Amino acid sequence: MKIDNVTKLPNLTPISGFELGTASAGVKEFGRLDFVLMKLIEGSGIAAIFTRNAFCAAPVFVAKKSMYSEHSTQYLIVNTGNANAGTGSRGVEDAEAVCAEVAKFMKVPTESVLPFSTGVIGEYLPLAKLLSAVPLVAANLSERGWDSAAQGIMTTDTRPKGVSVRQTLPSVNLVKETICQEESQSKSITITGIAKGSGMIKPDMATMLGFIATDAKVESKLLDRALRLAAAKSFNRITVDGDTSTNDSLVLVATGCSNVVVDEENFYDFVKCLEILCVILAKECIRDGEGAKKFVTIQIIGALTESEARSAAYTVAESPLVKTAIGASDPNWGRILAAVGRANIIDFDINNVSIAINGEDIVKFGSRAESYSEEVGVRLMREDDIEIRIDLGRGGCKETVWTTDLGHEYVRINAEYRT
Repeated sequence: MKIDNVTKLPNLTPISGFELGTASAGVKEFGRLDFVLMKLIEGSGIAAIFTRNAFCAAPVFVAKKSMYSEHSTQYLIVNTGNANAGTGSRGVEDAEAVCAEVAKFMKVPTESVLPFSTGVIGEYLPLAKLLSAVPLVAANLSERGWDSAAQGIMTTDTRPKGVSVRQTLPSVNLVKETICQEESQSKSITITGIAKGSGMIKPDMATMLGFIATDAKVESKLLDRALRLAAAKSFNRITVDGDTSTNDSLVLVATGCSNVVVDEENFYDFVKCLEILCVILAKECIRDGEGAKKFVTIQIIGALTESEARSAAYTVAESPLVKTAIGASDPNWGRILAAVGRANIIDFDINNVSIAINGEDIVKFGSRAESYSEEVGVRLMREDDIEIRIDLGRGGCKETVWTTDLGHEYVRINAEYRT
């Protein structure tokens, strides 16, 4: 699908009916943006995907519980610098206290506020700081608050990440009554999203933290289905270090302010737009991976099943030996071959395997390609963007995973994370 318009920061398109405010609560550093409030217009739809890590953070527990309460979601509150994970019952109480303070100030039920946190694990929230910053963050609410919010959700990220897409959907039905002040007769929809993520990246049905809003009107079941389909082909296909965060959360809000209805007839057109946005954000997270110098695409083709292809792709993408070789621009392709060989592929005939890097053959049918030379390998591995294509020669299924190299800077960042 060709998208009508795609823009990135700092030119994100506001979503009618969705406001964002950002402030500094001084969680770790005074003056740093670290507190974000998002307001949903009444009647908005919402869907969310959360981490599958068994040690899910307190805000994840509270958000999941509140989402399925009798009260509709009206606010999202996010803090960075502290994950509020591994904090037991006190962590849950602290997350609920932040929600209660927002609810009190905005005059809504506590369950209408969903909390999100990211940062250091195992430390209690600086509750007093967050509670005192609620009036300030609320005062900054604006439909044009996306840029500041993208900065406010960052942790070890080196840059904010955001994108907007605008698309005219085919077979569009328009709602007769609008929940927004200005009624639109346009058949176009806009989707805008921001994400944070740089390390501890291997999402499992989620992302690090991601917040997406659209002005389309989407029924809740379709919204949830769309988010899961888009995440499966984007955020669930990236890895920096193979670690799944305790706080991974991805939220999609549909305000309905465009009056364009997403239904079964145009559902997959909507999903494709959403997927394109999610892929861009996911790739931005990889390009900003902790200490990363290279963007690496691992493409598996010729697999018997998609599951087999994913397993092989992740085995290569998460191999420290493969990643360090890439980081050093070392054409040690034997490490790729070895990783494929331990991918738990049943009845695997290695003589059918071929590997190409940036389109040039390295391995053909299980052994070094005749056209390959060390000089070619060195040239290929010096590129900033590297595509490793592995043909298993077994079937017609394929999968793609995006990852980074691994070098000294990643070790330094994580060794000094709490200092």
